[in-house]
Amino acid sequence: MKIISLTETSKDSSRRLSKISPNSRKAKIGKNLSCVITIDPGRAFQTIKGFGCAITESSGYVLSKLSPKVQSEIVEKCFASKDSCNNYAFARTHINSCDFSLGNWACVQQKDESLESFSFERVDKYMTPILKLAAKKRPDLRFVATPWSPPAWMKTNGDMNNGGKLKKKYRALWAKYFVLFIKKLKDRGLNTEYVSIQNESEAKQTWDSCLWTAREEGEFAAVFLKPALVQGGFENVKILAWDHNRDRMASRMKNSLAVKGADKAIDGLAYHWYSGGQYQNVAKCAKLFPNKELFFTEGCVEGGSRPGKWHCGERYGHNIINDLNNGCSAWIDWNMALDIGGGPNHAGNNCDAPILIDTKTKEIIYQSSYYYIGHFSRFVLPGSKRLFCSMEAFMIPAAVDGRMDNTMESAAFVRPDGKIALVIMNRTEDDMVFALNVSSQKTKDKNTKMSYTSKVDTDALDKTFVCPPRSVQTYVIEK
Repeated sequence: MKIISLTETSKDSSRRLSKISPNSRKAKIGKNLSCVITIDPGRAFQTIKGFGCAITESSGYVLSKLSPKVQSEIVEKCFASKDSCNNYAFARTHINSCDFSLGNWACVQQKDESLESFSFERVDKYMTPILKLAAKKRPDLRFVATPWSPPAWMKTNGDMNNGGKLKKKYRALWAKYFVLFIKKLKDRGLNTEYVSIQNESEAKQTWDSCLWTAREEGEFAAVFLKPALVQGGFENVKILAWDHNRDRMASRMKNSLAVKGADKAIDGLAYHWYSGGQYQNVAKCAKLFPNKELFFTEGCVEGGSRPGKWHCGERYGHNIINDLNNGCSAWIDWNMALDIGGGPNHAGNNCDAPILIDTKTKEIIYQSSYYYIGHFSRFVLPGSKRLFCSMEAFMIPAAVDGRMDNTMESAAFVRPDGKIALVIMNRTEDDMVFALNVSSQKTKDKNTKMSYTSKVDTDALDKTFVCPPRSVQTYVIEK
């Protein structure tokens, strides 16, 4: 085992995705050993498609307040495939308005069953420039398009907000609407690879929302959306169902796929984090639907912005590690950037974002969440496979409930170049000392001595490291 590089972000230091010498993190003899992390290169799981963020009207509006040069620098810091950039492979955007828009709007605002009045004027004002800039920074960028609501005239409540449902008579027309939106993006050089049927399909929100049952999603995908995509020349665009929380993801997917033709039409399941951890449901979906994509498509810290707060990054790290360890194959953040108050949001649903911008002073704040995402997105390259990675505690962890995963968490991946990326996160106020073991658990080398005591000894010195308090580390390892 040879450590090629070590990158670290630490709360009580100036280190932010900083490369440091692996030798500087080697543990000293006699230190208490917190745990042993074991990676088995012979046990690989799902392929990682990549990481990303959402480009909303609000994000585009905030960025429009900056000079073109600064806009370009921020977008590059997110999407470019450079060592100093987050290497995002996905960008999610919205069909019609969402809560992170300047108000309710639709591409066909007034009733027009011919859709001849379909207009991209609102999309082009703030969203298209940033979408195109992101694609320029990363030519192979994958776009995900999601509706929060059909136009008000297509809905049972006559309102883009407050839930309501798509009128059944407009299902074919709404599918055609998807195709027109995708075509308009393509006309601008932006190729959509995924669509989801509905954002948060069980949420009756005071902002843009629309309710769908699992069966309705299955029927729409099989009978209307997939045929419309094929007829429109977009047969390669993949359909994601659910796009809501982890709590009901398994039952919803099962019921949607039970509809005749839905299994062929629906390519995967999208989900969010707002109902809590529930990672067992991610694992359940990975087991029940092994041939379907499993995408995390939205998460943010709610309740307004949190400038400078460290726990926001740790929440991202915790979610990413557990989602990926349970079978998720793509992880997409919510708003790329917001203003200093966590908006604008036409419903007052302000939230935090990895990049906050003071539109008056032009100050740009890269939040802890930006750096924590980067510890994955910069090193776990698209095409990587998750590896078996276990953590064996050597003492009762220093957490209120004594659980190891409330102190240290880790995930490991083998990249397309054959190197291993290991991400470790320490959420305690103390150094965490760990021994690292990279070996097959089925066919161990009989000549390799891997025995540890509760303290660092000379036998394990070269494989024992320290993760500082409130820190995240990424090790790139050559087997």
